[in-house]
Formats: sequence, C-alpha cells, structure tokens
Amino acid sequence: MIRPVRPADAPGVARYRCPAEVDAAQRPVYADWVAGAMHRGLYLGFLAVEGEVVAGAGLTLLEWGPTRSDPQPWRGRIVNVWTRPDHRRQGLARELLGCCLDAARERGVTRLSLGTTSEARHLYEALGFTGSGTEMTLKLHQAGQFTRSGVGHPHPDRVGSARGSPEKV
Repeated sequence: MIRPVRPADAPGVARYRCPAEVDAAQRPVYADWVAGAMHRGLYLGFLAVEGEVVAGAGLTLLEWGPTRSDPQPWRGRIVNVWTRPDHRRQGLARELLGCCLDAARERGVTRLSLGTTSEARHLYEALGFTGSGTEMTLKLHQAGQFTRSGVGHPHPDRVGSARGSPEKV
C-alpha cells in the first residue's frame, strides 16, 4: 500500500535519510525540518507499507522565481528515495516517484531535479530525468568563517571589518 507521509512519520524519514550511525545526531534536526516543511506545504512524501515501511520518496517544493523559459516560480527536488534491500526490484521506487511526479504536476511544477547514485541512475533516466551540464555547486563556509580572500562571501568587497566578519547587506 502506498500512502502519503504524515508529520508523525518525520523521524522515520530522517532515519532513512541519515542511516549511518555517524549521522544519528542529524536525524532529529532533519525530522523537525520535515515536519515543519510538511506543515508549510513544502515537503510531500510517500511511503510503501507492507506491514511496516519498506520504501519511501519525497518532493521538496522550492520557490525559485520565474525564468525566461518558465514563468511559474516553483521548482521541485526529489529527495529521500530509498527501498529496503529485500524489497528492491519490485517497482516500489518507480511507483513512489510516480506519486511525487503527480504531486508536482498537480501543483503546476514543471522543473524537477535530484541527486543520484550510479545504482539508481537508470530508474531516473527511464522516468525522463537527464543530466545537466550547466549546473554548478558551491559549499559555503559557516557564518563567521569567511576568509580574507572573500571566498564564501557573495561580494569580496563587502567582507566588512578588518576582523573579516561580514556586514549585513
């Protein structure tokens, strides 16, 4: 049976997102975020239940702003796709992803993204996802960890005082 994620499921979603014991401290933070994002209508998830939860997938809605090629302001990010190893190759992830895609369509979202592993890439490609050669990422330093060169700050000339603490812009 496939069912929507409920706020009470947030700790379980966090456990599957952060399965390694080294990440255990992140689970309550992520669970709180999931529950809050659900309340705000920004996280939609689905679970496959066969006596217990055996698979899941989520959709995070991002207010992106309109672009030249797409006037509607929302984007979606597919997250938290997982299937218990003993339930893989049964079509559960495909079905859950279909629920996420339908939820995005119902909300007028026309652009979705996701991160993948080599193991899951074929599933996403079969659903129509393609790689993008135009995107880049940058991991910013924590506030207060700006360097003299300005790396991690949007404008090096706005770094602030000689101590390197950023001004509010």
